[in-house]
Amino acid sequence: MFKGRTLLIATKHRKEQVISPILEEALGVKCIVSENIDTDVLGTFTGEVERTNSPLETARMKCELAREKDKFDLILASEGSFGSHPYLFFVKANEEMLLLKDYQNQIEITVNEIFTETNFDDASIRSEQELIDFAQKVQFPSHGLILRPSKDNFTEMTKGIIDWQTLKNVFYTIHSKYGWVYAATDMRAMYNPTRMKMIGKTTQKLAEKAKSLCPLCQTPGFGITSFHSGLPCRSCSMPTRSIKTVILSCQKCSYNTEQIYRENEPTEDPMYCDFCNP
Repeated sequence: MFKGRTLLIATKHRKEQVISPILEEALGVKCIVSENIDTDVLGTFTGEVERTNSPLETARMKCELAREKDKFDLILASEGSFGSHPYLFFVKANEEMLLLKDYQNQIEITVNEIFTETNFDDASIRSEQELIDFAQKVQFPSHGLILRPSKDNFTEMTKGIIDWQTLKNVFYTIHSKYGWVYAATDMRAMYNPTRMKMIGKTTQKLAEKAKSLCPLCQTPGFGITSFHSGLPCRSCSMPTRSIKTVILSCQKCSYNTEQIYRENEPTEDPMYCDFCNP
């Protein structure tokens, strides 16, 4: 279904560097990048343009923008989110979502992954030493930084800082006027190798799902759509919140099947049991 077709990647942050090699090899497509769309109009990590839709809806809108401008019928968009981990509340996380939209065959293939490997961070800084300490903690200069007067003040903001001299110059320019500086990691893919690596891992998952065919109609994208919790506790045998089975579905013919989620782990550790560890 995909071999020999052109896949348009809707990005302006060089994500094609990790996406293209994986999908070209796995699906036999030729990847190109749209030069005609500005995905920042749908939201920015720095906050000057707020994302008002869910990651999935935003990715769909990116695909629509690309299709309107470039007229291709096979388009991929991605969307990243950063914040607290949904289960490990004191751990920062990066969630990546990829959407492969095939207008010709009217199917969507989506995947998302949550990673705790991220340098996502920010701080209000008053001195050069605080700036140096923060920069070193977040892997600068291999990972870019953003400086501005405060979290909610987007004037005089400088993005994509990747060298010490520029960092210090911008810091003192802002500091001389405001007395402090707000520093944040630049989470755009081209300035964040750690995030770029996570996008690559998510792309691998997308490639696997795209090659997974429905047993009934052979449509690509056969995969997990929902789950049932209740994996029994290893100690007391009571059901836990952990996933017991998953539902795999086809979006074309609606065929679905239920499978055990972890074949080699039929029970859950008591630390995750609400009865043994309330």
